[in-house]
Amino acid sequence: MSMILTSPAFDANGSIPALHTCDGSDVSPALSWSGLPPGTKSLALIVDDPDAPDPAAPQRTWVHWVLYNIPPDATGLTQGASAHALPAGTHEGTNDWKRAGYGGPCPPIGRHRYFHKLYALDKLLPDLHRPDKAQLEKAMHGHIIAHAELIGTYQRGQHK
Repeated sequence: MSMILTSPAFDANGSIPALHTCDGSDVSPALSWSGLPPGTKSLALIVDDPDAPDPAAPQRTWVHWVLYNIPPDATGLTQGASAHALPAGTHEGTNDWKRAGYGGPCPPIGRHRYFHKLYALDKLLPDLHRPDKAQLEKAMHGHIIAHAELIGTYQRGQHK
């Protein structure tokens, strides 16, 4: 059985509703997962956009959300999962707006892809003090036992 990551807000490769973007309330979508492998001690979530600033000429990957030490008995995140609504023990990292928490899609041009990446780890990570994506990936290196991915898309001015 492999890990599966889904959202009731959008289908795989489907359009992310404006509610979850800068054009709406900018709240995180609900996420659900299943199929964690035996030996999972914690989970990490990274949401990023490899199409910034323009999908026709991407220059960087923009990081929207960084979470780690999500307990393995959690089965998902609720919509609008801010610091006080995360599963007990979950730590937040720093996104590319230089703040903790979720920052939704807000592409300046074109339709961008948003990769929601969930990692099952064989250890509980130490307190990394609000790591950015690169710091979290370094800490996870050698400890990822499975991963799942959910891609959503968004283009401003074309929301549902």
